[in-house]
Amino acid sequence: MKSFLVPKEIHFSEGALNYLSNLEANKAAIVTDEGVMEELGFLAKTEGKLAEAKIETIVIDGVEANPSVDTVLKGKEAMLDFEPDLVIALGGGSTMDAAKIMWTFYEYPELKFEDIIEVASIPSLRNKAKFIAIPSTSGTASEITSFSVITDTKKKIKYPIVSPEIVPDAAIIDPAIPATMPPHITANTGMDVLAHAVESFTSTGASDYSDPLALKAIKMVFEYLPKAYNNGDDLEARERMHNASTIAGMAFSNSSLGIIHSLAHKIGGEFHITHGLANAILLPYVIEYNYQAAEAKFKAIEKSLEIDNLADSIRALNKKLKIPSSFSEIEGTDYSKEDFEKVLARMSENAHQDPCTLTNPKEPTVEDMKILYKKSFYGE
Repeated sequence: MKSFLVPKEIHFSEGALNYLSNLEANKAAIVTDEGVMEELGFLAKTEGKLAEAKIETIVIDGVEANPSVDTVLKGKEAMLDFEPDLVIALGGGSTMDAAKIMWTFYEYPELKFEDIIEVASIPSLRNKAKFIAIPSTSGTASEITSFSVITDTKKKIKYPIVSPEIVPDAAIIDPAIPATMPPHITANTGMDVLAHAVESFTSTGASDYSDPLALKAIKMVFEYLPKAYNNGDDLEARERMHNASTIAGMAFSNSSLGIIHSLAHKIGGEFHITHGLANAILLPYVIEYNYQAAEAKFKAIEKSLEIDNLADSIRALNKKLKIPSSFSEIEGTDYSKEDFEKVLARMSENAHQDPCTLTNPKEPTVEDMKILYKKSFYGE
């Protein structure tokens, strides 16, 4: 039996943040980033809306770009001290991912990180608190999904945590927040949306329910991402990309993904490459690898977009967004070709074991993963 799960409530369009002022709760823990939401004034706006509802708040900040197990455990302790009946994630995908697992450990303090790595291993939540997600970027769709990605810094591995329990109770999709994203973040997060949608559409777990959402999101990215990138003040493009992110999230949360994400999780954990950028670079290489196995699906995408070759069209889109065509071309990195070769075998093995690999349209070997890493690193 298959199922289709999304948050009970999705509030979208400009002004959606006002939803908070009518909530019924006593205490809210606001989980946020290392200062961006505060600097831009959205943390104060969120606190203000909750104050209108007479809800006491605490701020748990400092969530880094790739949230670690240590960050999650610190958040757990803060929640145990404060005892909120509402957890609110305000920020990008990393913030929402971290908040979901903080919430899990707040409800079950005795759990260890190893206890929740297996798919669907999180016990029933909402015994102490409900969860609301407010995304600041148009990319990860964590506000809508059953996914969280947490980094074990000791093992240098990003673990995708998957459970229907961590689908938020409500998502607030207010385009005023991502309108503040600079161009390079707009590009990287936008390509993350495209990776979600393409992998959902071609996943072995795809269904009649997920396919229309995935295809719609793909078309929206191709139309509106260049506009949002070139003109951050284009509010229509910002709103459409914010909606596309959530729509793609609704699709892939129910269909799962593929090896673009398996590969991105592991190389991101090793070299601290942001998730959206890793996905953008990997997309055309993995599409070419998977094309024959899911040819009908890829041709449907090409027909919908009125293009001849999806992989080449994505390379052209990356070029417009100033995204490099290989990992070795990323500027400002502190890793070398020797560093890459040193961890290649381990990354390939770990990527092969990633949960997202299970629903890839073509069943890969560890050697296949190694070849894809090499192609995407050297630009072959």
